[in-house]
Amino acid sequence: MRTDVTHLPAAKQRELERIVETIFEEFRGATENATGPRKGARILKIILFGSHARGDWVDAPLSANQYKSDYDILVIVSQKEMTDRAAYWASAEERLIRAYTIEKTLHTPVNFIVHSLHEVNDGLSHGRVFFMEVAKDGIALYEADDRELATPKPKTPEQALETAREYFEEHVASAAEFLEGYKFYMGRESWKKAAFLLHQATENIYTCALLTLSFYSPYNHNIAFLRSLAEGLDRRLYGIWPEATHRERSMFQKLKEAYTKARYSKHYRISEEELAWLGERVEELGRVVHQVCSDKIAELEAAARR
Repeated sequence: MRTDVTHLPAAKQRELERIVETIFEEFRGATENATGPRKGARILKIILFGSHARGDWVDAPLSANQYKSDYDILVIVSQKEMTDRAAYWASAEERLIRAYTIEKTLHTPVNFIVHSLHEVNDGLSHGRVFFMEVAKDGIALYEADDRELATPKPKTPEQALETAREYFEEHVASAAEFLEGYKFYMGRESWKKAAFLLHQATENIYTCALLTLSFYSPYNHNIAFLRSLAEGLDRRLYGIWPEATHRERSMFQKLKEAYTKARYSKHYRISEEELAWLGERVEELGRVVHQVCSDKIAELEAAARR
């Protein structure tokens, strides 16, 4: 695996150094009181993947309402227990978001995924496209040692087609059920329940895209995170959520927060008008994802016939 980032501008290289420092600082803080086997947990690798690793990133300003590439980071840890995002990584995530949105010390948003070495190697041995692309194009920003990842074992064309179809059919059906629930509660004027079910529909639509296209989706309910990963796989998924105004950006934020706040917070408020607007966007997202996934399955069908 490569270790140099000389293809990136100096400013981006410095940002990545700060990101690695932040990840280590917050991990130490989250594990300093660990006992038993967890006391020896450590970070094995921090890998830059995606467009910044490949060299095809886009740096359009947010004000232009154009696609802007994130830094995509894979953190590999020694123990599966250390992948618990809420327990060990929430502080790092919040700090990196704050550095980009408030402090402006980062000029590119950061998404990071955490997996154990066993999970990564298992993904490679089962031909999960996501992990294979990380292994092929990724750049190690940190390595505890020089151990290599497992040798990828790509799926046969027939296996790839069968897997993609299964993921597609499962999550299309699940998203449709959640949309039906959203419409039911809209009719009942139960706005919080409608918001939660619309969030679940959105999550399933993005998960459908990720699994069908790459055979991988993180265990994460953050639709902004899932959205970023999906948009990185196919640019047709970008532009569904208008971001030209503060109101438009805040609407997506309300949907993102609905997973927790619509169920548990008495302060969560969302109007019928907002829900109707969001529902239209989610249905459009579903249509685009259906087309993107159908195109991928057609490509896999062609490969299986050869």
